[in-house]
Amino acid sequence: MASNIALEGSYFSVTSIGIIILLMSLPCEAQLSSTFYDKACPNALATIRTSIRTAIARERRMAASLIRLHFHDCFVKGCDASILLDDAPSITSEKNAGPNKDSVRGYEVIEEAKTQVENVCPGIVSCSDILAVAARDASEYVGGPSWTVKLGRRDSTTASLSLAESNLPSFRDGLDRLISRFASKGLNARDMVALSGSHTIGQARCVTFRDRIYNNGSDIDANFASTRRRGCPIDDSGDANLAPLDLVTPNQLDNNYFKNLIQKKGLLESDQVLFSGGSTNSIVSEYSKTPVTFKSDFAAAMIKMGDINPLTGSSGVIRKICNTIN
Repeated sequence: MASNIALEGSYFSVTSIGIIILLMSLPCEAQLSSTFYDKACPNALATIRTSIRTAIARERRMAASLIRLHFHDCFVKGCDASILLDDAPSITSEKNAGPNKDSVRGYEVIEEAKTQVENVCPGIVSCSDILAVAARDASEYVGGPSWTVKLGRRDSTTASLSLAESNLPSFRDGLDRLISRFASKGLNARDMVALSGSHTIGQARCVTFRDRIYNNGSDIDANFASTRRRGCPIDDSGDANLAPLDLVTPNQLDNNYFKNLIQKKGLLESDQVLFSGGSTNSIVSEYSKTPVTFKSDFAAAMIKMGDINPLTGSSGVIRKICNTIN
């Protein structure tokens, strides 16, 4: 009896040790944390904030560009700053992808913020974290919501032109396609509609909305189409001409975008499909009536997007310069 008890005790001791060793051998994924730089670089966020606010004060449109830059980064390989890398012998830059070329902006603003942070604490803060913080600071500067940014991302050493071509939403996407694209990144339809609300600021090129304003469809307000045609000729001579995505408050992150959709005044096809008799009509209606709900959901969706496949722990690197590998 006593020997049996002793044997059982020995068995459980050995088993417990085995479990502990097994757990220690499993990979441990580092978690993002809002306090990641509190000790290593306590002035990081303030330094980024000052740099970003200076850039937007110089050009208000930059707020929209910085939010979009973070979005286009996260949707390709995750939030790893791969979008910032230039062409190199081992890298084909994502900047040359169709959805990015001659469209995505703000690279130099991130580089300047990185330079300022490197002066304060070299080799500590990643370019991918600067992208995430810049998007938050941009939103806040133009009247949008603020949120607590989770930090600790590291930078990739690779880029993917092919994934940038295939993963990023298109201005021609229908509703089902948009829902599918966002779902593949762990974002639901409500997240998608909220994030689309960033189109309440910024501008679009004529080439992206020409078909919509000249097709005389039933899903576009005739007067709105006529107004937009003045700056967007039917031939390709004005491809690069710009028009505000929101005519009413083009420099303010608010809920007017959703009011525009209800009036059939969405500039892009991918905007108007959110209110075209489909499953997202009710969300658009809700946001058009309750700006507080939109801003709350927008902030939550931005946090969720920032969690897409980050490199953490020993993965990736901390780039010294954002557009090149160390």
